[in-house]
Amino acid sequence: MHLGRSWPALVFIALAGCAAQPTGADRYVELQILAINDFHGNLSPPAPELGGAAWLAAHLRRAERAVPNTVIVSAGDLVGASPLVSGLFHDEPSIMAANLFGLDFNAAGNHEFDEGSAELLRMQNGGAREGGDPHFRGADFRILAANVVVDASGDTLLPAYAIESYGGVPVAFIGLPLQDTPSVVVASGVAGLTFGDEAATINRLVSEIRAQGVEAIVVLIHQGGYPEDGSEDECKGFAGPIIDIVRRTDPAVDLFITGHTHRHYLCRIDGRPVTSAGSFGRWYTRIEARLAPRTGDLTVVSTDNVPVTHDVVPAADVAALVADYRARAQAVSQSVVGTITADITEEPNAAGGNRLGALIADAQLAATRDAGAVVAFMNPGGIRTDLLYEAAGAERDGEVTFAEISATQPFGNTLVTMTLTGAQIDTLLEQQWVGQQAPNMLMPSAGFSYAFSRSAPDGERVAPGAVEIGGMPIQPDGEYRVTVNSFLAGGGDGFPVLKEGTERVEGIVDIDALRAYLREHSPVAPPGLGRISVVP
Repeated sequence: MHLGRSWPALVFIALAGCAAQPTGADRYVELQILAINDFHGNLSPPAPELGGAAWLAAHLRRAERAVPNTVIVSAGDLVGASPLVSGLFHDEPSIMAANLFGLDFNAAGNHEFDEGSAELLRMQNGGAREGGDPHFRGADFRILAANVVVDASGDTLLPAYAIESYGGVPVAFIGLPLQDTPSVVVASGVAGLTFGDEAATINRLVSEIRAQGVEAIVVLIHQGGYPEDGSEDECKGFAGPIIDIVRRTDPAVDLFITGHTHRHYLCRIDGRPVTSAGSFGRWYTRIEARLAPRTGDLTVVSTDNVPVTHDVVPAADVAALVADYRARAQAVSQSVVGTITADITEEPNAAGGNRLGALIADAQLAATRDAGAVVAFMNPGGIRTDLLYEAAGAERDGEVTFAEISATQPFGNTLVTMTLTGAQIDTLLEQQWVGQQAPNMLMPSAGFSYAFSRSAPDGERVAPGAVEIGGMPIQPDGEYRVTVNSFLAGGGDGFPVLKEGTERVEGIVDIDALRAYLREHSPVAPPGLGRISVVP
């Protein structure tokens, strides 16, 4: 069932009698929850014979037909960092596809904030934007963001939760992004918003929800964990932020549907089911639950991550939508922007450097020389796929299309050139380790080099006097013009020192910088990896 178009500031309630109240031997109401997460606008199949919006819709519809009481939910990042077919049109096609396959609720993820809160509200409510559909009507489903408060009003940006009734038994769905969203999106996108602690927010709402006579509570949260490599759904060696969140959450919560880490798992934490369906619409989670009419309790009977295979007939309406937008994007996406002599990948070497990051940093430096830049840094999290020499379509071997560079950097960040002191650059390098679960190695542009020690303590890893620009050691009190993308410039990925940069100049979009560099320097060979070295 699709819900109405308006809601109170904090709570939206929809009551829908989806089945008759069970009697006699029918002690329970059967509820099926179908869940996805981290779809990221993957309208076309992201892998051979797996995923794709039309096939996902077909699978969901087949499962929905089997159980009258079915709800379809998403644990965030439905849009953002999307392939060209969706991203070129501001992700409107992905919202339309989700409307067609019957999504009911989506917890806002960090990528829903990539272009700011106003754009997120447009995704919900509709409205025209240049380059999009002038009649875009927004999402038929509800986007939930329980822990995102507008500072000016004290209200949540979007509803905190929704309640829907199945066979007379109400179920509450709380949706929220990770509290650390401001550290992983462009700062301007979350200006004026406060992201609250996930568990504390849930606990406060549990009391409010139960006061309304609702006992069945499901949390859709864009935060997750990591099973041991190779174990996946068996959930061996599970680790990650979601563990602490679940353990601190009121036991009244019956089920956690999670995301963000792009892993698929079926776990139990603190005795409660915790699920994730991987990423890009390649799987969906099927959850069988029972609702007790007398007590209102929800019990999870089984969980299963189902692959979105292509052995079903794709949904015709969704397939037509995708085909239409693919045709619109074709002329732009298949234009050749340059050539390469070999694969240029994000595979790190022993020191943590990678050739694709080096190429992107070189392109960003070239694009901002006029702003005085002497070095550029690229973050590995901003790179999503490799540039491959072998032709992937109509182009010839070595040719790079606009679609390929768009897939490499899908975030649409602008370049920001700022002034940092040598001491601040040293701090920037140290922050690759400080506070990071694993080293988050920035790739510098050509002409910048440094060495680090693996055995030194955090804060002292960069070898003294080993940081050089143009072959000359940087001076602690010297001033240097540094270019990064706008995400990093706001302190993203755990580099808060970049917020201290002065004399900021905003430049072109990152993709335009890479396109210009390829056009001017083709054929481009894979850059060398001598920029970062390890002290023996």
